[in-house]
Amino acid sequence: MQDPLERASRLRLVVFDVDGVLTDGSLYLGDDGQEYKAFNSRDGHGMAMLRDSGVTLAVITGRRSEVVRIRMQSLGIEHVHQGCRDKLPTFLALAQQLGVAHEACAYMGDDLMDLPVMRRVGLAAAVADAHPVVREHADWCAPSPGGRGAARDLCELILRAQGKLDALVAAYLGTTDAAQ
Repeated sequence: MQDPLERASRLRLVVFDVDGVLTDGSLYLGDDGQEYKAFNSRDGHGMAMLRDSGVTLAVITGRRSEVVRIRMQSLGIEHVHQGCRDKLPTFLALAQQLGVAHEACAYMGDDLMDLPVMRRVGLAAAVADAHPVVREHADWCAPSPGGRGAARDLCELILRAQGKLDALVAAYLGTTDAAQ
């Protein structure tokens, strides 16, 4: 099996599930039926850094939620596919539309419905608290649980593998040399 860093070095498209990956999987419903979700701001920053580094980001989720549309729009993620009970056809169409080979794609999931896509990509990632079968079929498991830093873990793994993380950190430190 290939090293996850080696796999991550050639990624051009990263796809995330939402519930259980970008959130902790909890669904908050108001008396009026309004749905609320909590997103981790560090996950969002990691996704923005990865997007800004030239990697295309996408979301494929089984549920439909206006809050997901709003959050992804705020992160500049253009490829948002909601209401996809069967995620594989959506993934295949997206990869074809973008002209990205499956080996240059990653998918991060947490539950059984994510497995068909995970089995087709170059890097299958799971959150720390994913279903045991999902973790078993993942090429890499984040140290953090869904909605609590797992997406950031994956973004930084990819940035590190592509040789971009040190320069990003150096920019925040105000140094030009990543070793400082």
